[in-house]
Amino acid sequence: MSTGHKDRARLAVDIGGTFTDLALEWDGKHESVKVLTTPRAPEEGVLTGVEEILKLSKLKAADLGLIIHGTTLATNAIIERKGAKTALIVTEGFRDSIEIAFEHRFEQYDIFMRKPPPLVPRELRFGIPERLDGRGNVLLPLDEAAVRALAAKLEAAKVEAIAVGYMHAYLDGAHERRTRDILAGLLPGVSITLSSEVSPEIREYERWSTAVANAYVQPVMDRYLGRLDAALRAKGTICPLFLITSGGGLAALETARKFPIRLVESGPAGGAILAAALARQCGLDKVLSFDMGGTTAKICLIDNGEPQHSRAFEVARQYRFLKGSGLPLRIPVIEMVEIGAGGGSIASVDSMSRVNVGPESAGAEPGPASYGRGGSEPTVTDADVVLGRIDPGYFAGGSIKLSPDKAGAAVDKSVGKPLGLVRLDAAFGVSEIVEENMANAARVHAVERGKELQDRTMIAFGGAAPIHAARLAEKLGIRRVMVPSGAGVGSAVGFLMAPVAYEVVRSRYVQLDSRFDPEYVNALFAEMRAEAEAVVKAGAPDATLIETRTADMRYRGQGHEITVSLPPGKFDAASREKLVKLYEDGYAATFGRTIPGLDVEIMNWTLRLAAEQADRPKSPPQPADTPATARGSRAVYDPADQDMKTVSVYHRTDLSIGSLVPGPAVIAEDETTTIVPKNFAARINPIGAILLEKVP
Repeated sequence: MSTGHKDRARLAVDIGGTFTDLALEWDGKHESVKVLTTPRAPEEGVLTGVEEILKLSKLKAADLGLIIHGTTLATNAIIERKGAKTALIVTEGFRDSIEIAFEHRFEQYDIFMRKPPPLVPRELRFGIPERLDGRGNVLLPLDEAAVRALAAKLEAAKVEAIAVGYMHAYLDGAHERRTRDILAGLLPGVSITLSSEVSPEIREYERWSTAVANAYVQPVMDRYLGRLDAALRAKGTICPLFLITSGGGLAALETARKFPIRLVESGPAGGAILAAALARQCGLDKVLSFDMGGTTAKICLIDNGEPQHSRAFEVARQYRFLKGSGLPLRIPVIEMVEIGAGGGSIASVDSMSRVNVGPESAGAEPGPASYGRGGSEPTVTDADVVLGRIDPGYFAGGSIKLSPDKAGAAVDKSVGKPLGLVRLDAAFGVSEIVEENMANAARVHAVERGKELQDRTMIAFGGAAPIHAARLAEKLGIRRVMVPSGAGVGSAVGFLMAPVAYEVVRSRYVQLDSRFDPEYVNALFAEMRAEAEAVVKAGAPDATLIETRTADMRYRGQGHEITVSLPPGKFDAASREKLVKLYEDGYAATFGRTIPGLDVEIMNWTLRLAAEQADRPKSPPQPADTPATARGSRAVYDPADQDMKTVSVYHRTDLSIGSLVPGPAVIAEDETTTIVPKNFAARINPIGAILLEKVP
């Protein structure tokens, strides 16, 4: 990464629901640490981890050249409704649009269907006389007196944040900017978000929903990032702090404080970046990335070394797996499916005697029962302890001593006793259900995108993934699983590979017919490039910049678009035919056909600018196998025989490139454990990753 600090240490920090992971890279060396997350004040866990990792690496805070941070804080503030008291100012007559939403039933057979309540209650939503038309012309000038009169009401209501969203402001944000200028003078200290800045796209509900969510989390994130920055400075750091965005790029602290909504999926994005980099390094063109931590599991499809990208995302779903039941956000994201299936996911038995696992999680406080921190409900981690998959004395490198008795008692109480099962069978039931939940989510995700899973390589990371990866692969018909080095802190390692990047979008309606004006499109992209460059150059002043462009296109008269990658370079008169061809190729790939005789139109234009990075050197071929030496043995549950079997235990630090570990076996390391079933064999490949392959 070109940030002007190439020769200095780089630290990545990922705050998850259960653990805060840190990864450090300096002089070709690596160090990683896992500490428990401190939900009430997340920066405390970060600072504990920083102290620990600096001590292990024998470095000082001043030796750090760059800190990259990802956090679930913005997402949690929305899910838990712990954001700022927010007001919404809209065009008069539209104060209820945010609650009317899409006017459809996402769960049509549930007569008690719960819609996500808006983040702004009705009494804090206000209409202002003003109006643009769909071409950006002023139909009704902004009523500035009405804006001034509103300030007193907002002050009386003790509003901390304001979202401003006017009709068609994506074409011209002048009315929104003027509203901000007036209110900023009258209400100092109140943060103001403009829909035309945070999401300048057509369709007012999604644009306003994104603006409201940004306003809602901005004071929380601003205060947190300010505290963290100050605490790191007090420790002696002098380097810049960058935030990882949901789209997989790095944003400077100032950008993150202005648009914190872009950080909602920041942790999972790091994992997808890691998997994509490893796929390119090992020449794998089809990969399934599997990231399982303490609270959630994330699954992402990676083709030709690139994860799928999207601009649509839902947060705080009322129904965990049901599309449409959350608050829509229009932000750049790496497309993945996320389910409540982590090590801390709680298991229970419902009224129909079914074992349920998640989405509720024991988190870091009180944590799984085996942590001995007050948790009494059985979790996936507790089941894994009962099944012998986790060494109670070597969890998180021995920093957390687990209690097998407490784990077993919790499994008995909540699963074994209600179902009349012995402890082992109850624990296996918990494990099997969580793996089937993840397999089902992966199947649905692949089908929705017209992709196959069987010929993919799974790349598994996160504290819990290597324990469950081989069994999940079997369920999906996958024959190869790769567990990278540092897998337990995979997302944090991915942060270190992320480029400084920024994405800009514009809604500008363009018809691909005789009226197509290439100069208009060239001018639009020049304006977008300038906006993106200002952000990226601040973080990577000397880097070569890579530009990628897309357009959201549809047949004229259709209600929704598909995203099409655009060629580089300037547009000319001949570009019209090329754009139509690109669209029809994309449409046919998605729907299996094209529609003859219909004109094509473009609604949105997107430009992503990223600092160029050197790819890791390609992996050399696999050397001849050398049998590995086990350190000991322990009893681990065998699903085929439904009983405990004594298996060899290997330590990852003892293994070298070419080491062969035949299953059944356990490979232990500080941050995670890899289970090698009896129908798999594990090898250490040339990049130091564990490669599990199904034995024919």
